[in-house]
Amino acid sequence: MRAVDTNVLVRLLTRDDPRQVAAAEAFVERGAWVPHIVLVEAIWVLISVYELEPPAVATAVDMLLNHRDLTVQDGEVVVAALETYRAKPSVSFADCLVLEVARKAGHLPLGTFDRALAKLEGAQRL
Repeated sequence: MRAVDTNVLVRLLTRDDPRQVAAAEAFVERGAWVPHIVLVEAIWVLISVYELEPPAVATAVDMLLNHRDLTVQDGEVVVAALETYRAKPSVSFADCLVLEVARKAGHLPLGTFDRALAKLEGAQRL
C-alpha cells in the first residue's frame, strides 16, 4: 500500500485547489496509508493555517478514519485519541495521540509538564 504526505491529506480535507484535489483523489483511490506523523502535521495545518476549531478538527479526523481509500496507522489508537480530544478539546489532538500510543505500547504513565495533558488518565505531571 502506498502512503501519503501531509499536503495530500490537507488537499483531501480542504478541497481548496481543484487540480491538487483531483491528483490527491487519483493517488489514494487504490488505497493509501496515513502515518501518525502525517495526521498530526495535517491537523496542525488545519488549526494554524485554516483556523479550524476543535469540533471541526475532530470532524476532519473522523472523515479520514472513515475514508474508503485511506488506512490510518493504528486506527483504533487514533479513534481513542479522537474520543479524548472531543471530550477535552483543551488538550491538543497530538497530545491525545501521544498518550494513546503510549497506552497501547504499555508505557504509562506519560510524563509531562503540560497541565491539561496531565489531567488525563495515564499522564503524570512532572
